[in-house]
Amino acid sequence: MAAPPEVTTKNLTGKYVMNKTLSDDSDDILKLQGISWFKRRAISMFTLTLVVKHYADEGGLEHIDIEQTLSGGISGTTEYRTLDWEERGINDDVFGALIAQSKRIKAEEVDDEFLRSGWTEDAVEDGLILAVARSDTSKSGMEWKAELTWGFEVLDGERRYARHVKFTSSDKKDGPIFKHLYYDYGELPLSVIYISYAHDSSFS
Repeated sequence: MAAPPEVTTKNLTGKYVMNKTLSDDSDDILKLQGISWFKRRAISMFTLTLVVKHYADEGGLEHIDIEQTLSGGISGTTEYRTLDWEERGINDDVFGALIAQSKRIKAEEVDDEFLRSGWTEDAVEDGLILAVARSDTSKSGMEWKAELTWGFEVLDGERRYARHVKFTSSDKKDGPIFKHLYYDYGELPLSVIYISYAHDSSFS
């Protein structure tokens, strides 16, 4: 299902189901992140759903909370993104010790062409979400970095939530890996909509 026009990077509240047919295969990235063959196999067999709550706190700071589930109701990673570009340590159940930071950014300010290009006019106008995660090498013993821009693209005539991924790793000497991820839009339960809209979800 295409994302409706009222769902933008200024209010991402909604449910998004990864479209495996349209998305690039990310198994090579997962392998470089130290995910075992067994877990990668399980991930490939299930469909990922994101339930997103996008809101502002009392101080006007943007937050994006994302609950991930796999098909069959299996719980996945939960992301709590605060768009202030502050570094935060995370102990992720799947990816281990991470350092993450996030912010809203104008498309023209994104350094990498792949991360910067291909977005809808509204996403460019409102700003993209830049989400970065890197391994906490002192704890994990690994060295990798994932840079993602979030926004909307028109693909096959349908407006879709999308993520562009640029991944670098000390174990991959021949340059970054680039991936497109695409999602189908789904309706949220009323309880989630109420909780989200109890906050101010308008951002200037």
